[in-house]
Amino acid sequence: MTTDHGYPAVRMYIAGEWCQGGTGRTAPIVNPATEEVIGEVPLATTADLDRALAAADEGFRVWRATPIARRTAILHAAADLIAERAPEIGRVSTLEQGKPLAESTGEARRTADTLRWHADDARRAYGRIIPSEAGTVLTVRREPIGPVAAFVPWNFPVGGPNRKISSALSAGCSIIIKGSEETPATAAALVKCYEDAGLPAGVLNLVFGEPAEVSAHLIASPVTRLIAFTGSVPVGKLLAAQAGEVMKPSLMELGGHAPVIVCADADPVRAARKAAQAKFANAGQVCTSPSRFYVHESLVEEFTAEFVLATEEVVVGDGLAEGTKMGPLANERRLKALERLVADAVARGAKVLTGGAALDRPGYFFAPTVLTDVPEDAELLHEEPFAPVAPIVPFSDLDEVLARANALPYGLAAYGFTRSAATAEKLSAELEAGILSINHCGGSVHEAPSGGVKESGYGREGGPEALDAYLVTKRVSHLLVP
Repeated sequence: MTTDHGYPAVRMYIAGEWCQGGTGRTAPIVNPATEEVIGEVPLATTADLDRALAAADEGFRVWRATPIARRTAILHAAADLIAERAPEIGRVSTLEQGKPLAESTGEARRTADTLRWHADDARRAYGRIIPSEAGTVLTVRREPIGPVAAFVPWNFPVGGPNRKISSALSAGCSIIIKGSEETPATAAALVKCYEDAGLPAGVLNLVFGEPAEVSAHLIASPVTRLIAFTGSVPVGKLLAAQAGEVMKPSLMELGGHAPVIVCADADPVRAARKAAQAKFANAGQVCTSPSRFYVHESLVEEFTAEFVLATEEVVVGDGLAEGTKMGPLANERRLKALERLVADAVARGAKVLTGGAALDRPGYFFAPTVLTDVPEDAELLHEEPFAPVAPIVPFSDLDEVLARANALPYGLAAYGFTRSAATAEKLSAELEAGILSINHCGGSVHEAPSGGVKESGYGREGGPEALDAYLVTKRVSHLLVP
């Protein structure tokens, strides 16, 4: 069933059944490109959450006992369905999140590849046999940790939930995932692919609800064994503290404020083009988005001119419209936050070279923005903008700018541009970040680990490390009795 907007009706998925929720409570879903209400998302009650917990508990017993060849076959079938349905999943994602259709569809296709990677990598989660005393067999086993409670934001409606789901299921865990109430239909479409691939009931459960209520209940439950979260630093700290109270491990992928250092020997035009392309992807609503641009004083004029040119070429509009390169911000909260950051910077002396204001049209649109002369005390250089704004700051000394880049409590991503192998090594060694790209602004990939340091979180997603949090290591010492 779909609405007049071509938007599907949203349901939760608990114990293998699609359901509305115990009391029928709902919240509106808004298209950020039009500000129209396009649907409603059901909000879980405590009873709904308890059903999900019971289902996940039983689902874990079934799934962990399923031979890995069978598990892998089901997950590959789900990946095939995600890839096949990517155009429709992308359309729904754009309706509720706003990014251009090409970005949404590409995200869905990458999600299928991520699932395939994790499913295959689980086959390589080997244990080992250790030489020991005569008559004793000493082994190490890797086993699924148990039911997982996962919480994801709205900025990657397909990829965000799937990074948790694919890792958990590949490792042999069951999972309850609380999707974003702002992008629920995309999460539901993703879960439907797993259901149609033959995943047993209870192994995967999808709920929505008041975030604080849902997280507190799921974290406190003795059923859940791991807490996985992607989102802001303040909320991550709160959930990690709640998990700590009941001695549960947690996986935290939190925010950042990624510096870009353009060294004196870099190509300023190429660097500007690469940086601008990354900056305005998903309207800057990416945890790893480049957000502080430190450019050597000898290149800053040329870099800035090219960056402004690239910025003004960005076509802003409804993500479903042909030719759109950047959609709206996801909600009014982000729009107001960006207006505040730009106003603060300008009040402190920054100059707006292009953009700088919301667009005079329906929707949460903000013009792609470039600022110069941004003083060090501007909030924009200290608070993650999560928006299409680029402050450009000149520097003269590499050691000094490295200190500035590392001065914040964040450490998720960082970027550098240089033609020197020695300088690239210096950047790699000294930038405090869990993800570093040189001469490009690469994002997360399924075959390599991603994650932060300092207040940007702990644990890794992607690569062989992705399964670590979802597995426990068990040592078995077996004395052979003659």
